[in-house]
Amino acid sequence: MRPDRLNPLFVSADSLKGVGPGLARPLERLGLTRVRDFLYHLPDRFVERRAVTDLDQASVGENIVVALTPIEYRSSAGRGPFRVLATDAPGNVCAITYFGRNAGWAKKSLPLGETRWIAGRLDQFGQMLQVVHPDHVSEESAVALGQLVEPVYALCEGLTQGRLTALIQQALVGIDDLPEWIEPGLFDRMKWPSWRDALDLVHKGEHREARDRLAYDELLANSLALLLVKTANRARRGTPLAGDGRLRARVNLPFALTGAQRRSIAEIEADIAQEAPMLRLLQGDVGSGKTVVALESMLIAVEAGAQAALLAPTEILARQHFETLTRMAQGTGIEIALLTGRDKGRAREATLMGLHDGSIPIVVGTHAIFQDAVQYRNLALVVIDEQHRFGVGQRLMLAQKGKRTPHCLAMTATPIPRTLTLAQYGEMDVSKLDEMPPGRQPIDTRVVAIERMADVIASLSRHLGTGQQAYWVCPMVRELESEDLAAAEARFAELKEHFGQDVVLVHGQLRPEIKDAAMERFAAGGAKLLVATTVIEVGVDVPNATLMVIEQAERFGLAQLHQLRGRVGRGSAASTCLLLRSNALSETAKRRLALMRETQDGFRIAEEDLELRGGGELLGTRQSGETAFRVASLEQIQKLLPLAHDDARLLIERDGGLTGERGEAARLLLYLFERDWGVQLLRGG
Repeated sequence: MRPDRLNPLFVSADSLKGVGPGLARPLERLGLTRVRDFLYHLPDRFVERRAVTDLDQASVGENIVVALTPIEYRSSAGRGPFRVLATDAPGNVCAITYFGRNAGWAKKSLPLGETRWIAGRLDQFGQMLQVVHPDHVSEESAVALGQLVEPVYALCEGLTQGRLTALIQQALVGIDDLPEWIEPGLFDRMKWPSWRDALDLVHKGEHREARDRLAYDELLANSLALLLVKTANRARRGTPLAGDGRLRARVNLPFALTGAQRRSIAEIEADIAQEAPMLRLLQGDVGSGKTVVALESMLIAVEAGAQAALLAPTEILARQHFETLTRMAQGTGIEIALLTGRDKGRAREATLMGLHDGSIPIVVGTHAIFQDAVQYRNLALVVIDEQHRFGVGQRLMLAQKGKRTPHCLAMTATPIPRTLTLAQYGEMDVSKLDEMPPGRQPIDTRVVAIERMADVIASLSRHLGTGQQAYWVCPMVRELESEDLAAAEARFAELKEHFGQDVVLVHGQLRPEIKDAAMERFAAGGAKLLVATTVIEVGVDVPNATLMVIEQAERFGLAQLHQLRGRVGRGSAASTCLLLRSNALSETAKRRLALMRETQDGFRIAEEDLELRGGGELLGTRQSGETAFRVASLEQIQKLLPLAHDDARLLIERDGGLTGERGEAARLLLYLFERDWGVQLLRGG
């Protein structure tokens, strides 16, 4: 239950005066649905104005506040502007200009002969000074002088700056201060304002300390929640697993293990030998051999007389893992089962029975493996593939499935910059696969101008003629989803004219069964060319696909380009990636494409990606539904996250956790930033 004193912050936006159904929709598009959201909708920038006594003191192009007296109205013929001529105290003339049909409103707010305070940008038209569409017209000097520094907020259609500013100010008025949750020594050293003062200051002007303080609060809430997960996990009892190596010795590996794989397996083996459940993240670049590490880990559990499960985010990935693991584990004699939502009838019943009585030691599947109907005899290890698809909440769900809490190994093929690993996975220990298995050939990456489309299609035709397969990826950017989809479908239609039934199309708007059928046809070799949006980014493994064409490559982030390129080069044949670019390239896009040609090191690419475009997209809307960082910028994450992590550790290890005065304040912080699953854990665990 949320503490009562926070309830005023979580009341609906329509509790603010002036918010009705019409305004609620644009506010919702901006994520402003509760009073709290308005407080944390921070200004993008500020307009600073200078108060001048007359126009002689001002420069053209400057934002000013000045007293002017209207002396004449001038209408233009046709659709021309409406002008109000006005004079300052010494008699300098200035035109206050309105475009559109604003004559009535202009006359009402600027009556002839009455002095008004005008706030706006001073420009020049011909020989005359003018202010076009003034920001404010006030009768009182005090009102105008209160607008010398004015916040500019992100908007959407249906909202104006004035309206949003008024709502944010209204939200601020009803808020009381909260007790301090920051460690006192740090609070004094950083010279930060209190929480309530910081909120006021960030909406009034460029106030670095106030912004940093609010960003720090968000990072502290995140660090604290993740450490609570870790602490609660350590307090649970898992099953210590010690294997004797008999099954691992019979695994059929296509190549010798790399040093990184051996190191990671040793770290996992040491973890799962303990009673406290393992919580480890395995980070490995595309093709670095994570599946082998997963199999070795699961076989340790089976050698110890327990069961293991591998959870994949999609049905096609689950099938792919099932086939790979079955092939590698052939010599061990153990049964590996596949369980997805599609399985029905006797086959499903047989799998459920085998899991219940323990005769099936390893199962691979989608979320179906955690449904209530699925009972395990002794589930002791869970491997989660593509960790970023599953949130902390889903990871915690696993704790309910075994007799004791299962050990958890999470895997991701998205290399995460060092800075962000702590932010996203602070509750986990991390193993890294930073070497490539022997025999993997580098992918020949080339940048090609879009004008050479005819040449690209001709070379694609030659490529498919050799019996090999290819991908063609079209961009998908959310703001223009319908246009992008139309572009992908148009490209598919064009390629179909060349290649007929050998082409299939996959995008996120297709029904799952149609999408899966197209993917399966391509994976089985029934189709030679797969045209897709970025839905193929993760995990599809077709060794015979050796050409990747990425259209409008400049629209993708580096990490995404790297993930897409990793779909090829998965067999023994040489592979090529063509990055089709348009002519209008920004400097960032040029650097991005040059780096793709230069390196195939995913960890280096992740770091460079962070430098080039900031952390927004990397931390972005995680598909798990967890909130991304809304307040902290990338620069603040890099600067303040280590401090927040240390502060959270102090609170838990030295200052009594969520008990005591500061602990109670920290509990408020967790609820304020909706990281309260950290609190739930303490109760549940």
